[in-house]
Amino acid sequence: MTHSPNTDNIGAEVASKLLDIKAIKLNLDKPFTWASGWNSPIYCDNRLALSYADIRTTIKNALADVIKSAYDNVEAIAGVATAGIPQGALVADALNIPFVYVRSKAKGHGMENMIEGKVTPGQKVVVIEDLVSTGGSSLKAVADLRNAGFEVLGMAAIFTYGFDLAYQNFKEAGVTLHCLSNYNILLKEALERGVIKEDQLATLESWRKDPASWGK
Repeated sequence: MTHSPNTDNIGAEVASKLLDIKAIKLNLDKPFTWASGWNSPIYCDNRLALSYADIRTTIKNALADVIKSAYDNVEAIAGVATAGIPQGALVADALNIPFVYVRSKAKGHGMENMIEGKVTPGQKVVVIEDLVSTGGSSLKAVADLRNAGFEVLGMAAIFTYGFDLAYQNFKEAGVTLHCLSNYNILLKEALERGVIKEDQLATLESWRKDPASWGK
């Protein structure tokens, strides 16, 4: 799992903008509960960025730059349902290349598609995600694309928590991941902005290392 060129610059900028619009929230006093049952001091909803033209443009251009740098032979973009769909469409438009998206499950009627858009076997595609946690749903989309005949070059995402499990999952799947920002960059930015205090850092860092048991 890697990060884009000028990671510190773009990573801090993206983290700062997401904090500004409260797309990312940090709360140690009242942790959030994820669908997995994990307790978490962070909640991330990058969909909010779509409602702010300047932030949306920053993210679109940064993702496009990452793809041009890391995957210069890309032929199409694939968004992961649902949050990766608008981000992927924006990036595909910026790069002027085809776009498809991957459903979480096959459509239950009509053609029963798993992938929406023109399926071109052998086409080199980069997958777009808004957020990577363990990587499960992201890598399922990769598998679906591969099964349909696409050549998956890699994935680009807005933000990752940087879990060890995610690193392992992407490594085992043979998928490179480039993220604009990550949890460590976010904590540094949040500390500088006074969103969190120095004495809270150790607790926040311990969550990333063992999220399943944190707060229990």
